[in-house]
Amino acid sequence: MRNVKTLCAMLVATWALALAACSVDVSDPETPEFKTKLAENEIRNSAFKPEFPLRYETYLRNNESEIMTEYGGSVAYNKNDDVNPLPEGYKHAQPYLKNLWLGYPFSYEYRAARGHTYALKDILHIDRINLYGEKGQMPATCWNCKTAKMNEFVGEYGDEFWAKDFNQFREQVDMDENTIGCANCHDPRNMDLRLYSVPLKDYLAAEGKDFATLPRNEKRALVCGQCHVEYYFQDKGFGPAKKPVFPWAMGRNPEDIYEYYKTHGDTTTPGFEGNFVDWVHPVSQTPMLKAQHPEFEMWGDGVHGAAGVTCADCHMSYVRLDGKKKMSTHHWTSPLKDPDLKACRQCHTDKSPEYLRERVIYTQDKVWEQLMVAQDVSVKAHEAIRMAAEYQGAKPADYDQLMIQAREMCRKGQFFWDYVSAENSVGFHNPTKALNTLVRSQQYSQQAVDTAIRAAAFTTAEALSGDIKELVPPILYHSRELQMNPEHMASHKWFKYIKLLPKAEKVWDGNKRIRPAPAAS
Repeated sequence: MRNVKTLCAMLVATWALALAACSVDVSDPETPEFKTKLAENEIRNSAFKPEFPLRYETYLRNNESEIMTEYGGSVAYNKNDDVNPLPEGYKHAQPYLKNLWLGYPFSYEYRAARGHTYALKDILHIDRINLYGEKGQMPATCWNCKTAKMNEFVGEYGDEFWAKDFNQFREQVDMDENTIGCANCHDPRNMDLRLYSVPLKDYLAAEGKDFATLPRNEKRALVCGQCHVEYYFQDKGFGPAKKPVFPWAMGRNPEDIYEYYKTHGDTTTPGFEGNFVDWVHPVSQTPMLKAQHPEFEMWGDGVHGAAGVTCADCHMSYVRLDGKKKMSTHHWTSPLKDPDLKACRQCHTDKSPEYLRERVIYTQDKVWEQLMVAQDVSVKAHEAIRMAAEYQGAKPADYDQLMIQAREMCRKGQFFWDYVSAENSVGFHNPTKALNTLVRSQQYSQQAVDTAIRAAAFTTAEALSGDIKELVPPILYHSRELQMNPEHMASHKWFKYIKLLPKAEKVWDGNKRIRPAPAAS
C-alpha cells in the first residue's frame, strides 16, 4: 500500500511539473533593442556596416551568383532556354514563356532572379524596360520592390510618382548603395522592423491593422510580404494610375484573386467590360493577366505557414560568427544551398540532410511535371482561338459568345499556370495548392481549346489534336533588338501578329546614359 501511495505521489508530482511546463510563457521572443547613430531616413546600405559588421558580412553573401539547386539557385539564366547550358539556359526551363507573353515586355527577357543585392543591377539592364529610348515604356511603379529609395520618390511626388516613366529615375539611384538592403525592412535608428511598401501599408490600413502592434512573428513574415506577393498596377478609374495594389480583398487564393480582377479594371473589350487587363495577347486577342511572385500567398496556408514557421525561419536561419551570440543571417537564400540543411533541421531534428533534400525534390518534380503540361495547354489555347478567329467558313449562331468564352478560359488557364510558374519555390511552399492550381489551369485551358474548336465548326479539331510543339514551336530567341530585324520577324508564324520595331540605338547602360540627352526645345 505504501508503494502505491508513493507511486501516486510521484505521478501527481510529475503531472504538476508537466502542467507547469505547459503554462510557461511561449509568446513571441522579445525583439532585440538597438540604438544606432543613423538617421531615420538613412537608406545607404554601407552606412549600416559600422553598426552591424557581422550582419553586414552575411548580407554581402547575397552577391553570390553561381550556386544552383535542382530547380533554382542564383545563376541568372534565361528561364525559357532549355537548350543552352548555364549560364544562358538550364535543364529546368519553360520553353514557351516567350510565346505565352508575346506582346508584353516579359517576352523580351525573363531571367532567374539572383540575390537581392542584384535587384537594381538586374532591372536596370533587363530588356523588359526599354533601353533604346528616352522613355522606358514602363511605369515608375517598377522601382517599388527594388530599392528603399522609394521612400524618397514617393515622399517627393506622392501618388503622382507611379505613372511617371521608369527611365526618368535611372540616374538617381546607386546600384550598390540603393539596392534592396537594411532600410527596406528596418528603422535605421533602432533596427525595429518597419514597412516601406505603400501597397502593404494600404492593405493593412484597409484591414484596420497597425503594423506596430502586430505579433513579432507576423511582422517577420510581412516584411518579406512587401514584395514577394501578387500585385498589379491600378487603372486610373480606381485611384492613382499605376499605383501598386495587392488584390487580396476577396481572399488570397488564385480563384479569389482572379475574381477580384474581373471587377477592378477600365477595360471596355466586349465580354470583359470592367476587367483588369495587363495586356492583350496579339495572337489570340485575349485580355491577359500577368502573375507576379506570390510566395507570401502560397506560404500562408501551406504546411509551414499554418504551423507558424515564417520566411525568416527558413531563409534567414540562425548563425554564429566569431563566437558571438547567435543571430539571423542576412544572406537571403534557399536552405537547399547548405549541404547540411541546417535551416530545415532546426525543426526536423530526426531527419538526415539527404532525406530532407530528397523530399523537397520529390515534391518539386511532381509540381514541375504538371507545370509543363499546363504551359503546353495554355499555348494550345491561344492557337485554337487564333484559328477560330481566322476561320472563314459557316459559323455557329453563337460564334461571338463562344469566342468570348474561349478567351475567358484562356485568360484564366494561363493566369493559374503563371501563379505557380512565377512563385519561386516550384510548389514547395504549398504543394497541395500548387498542384490544385495547375490542375485547374489545365482544365480551363482545355475548355478554351474545346470551345474554340466549336466556334470553328470543329474544322480545327484534327490540327489541334497533334503535338503542340509541332504546331507552334517554342520561341527560343526574342528581344527588342531582334524585333527590329525583318529576318527575325519572319522566323516564327506568331511574329506576324506583332509590329516590326524601328531601328534604334541603345540610350542606357544600367543607370548611365550612353547617348546624350536630346536638347531642350
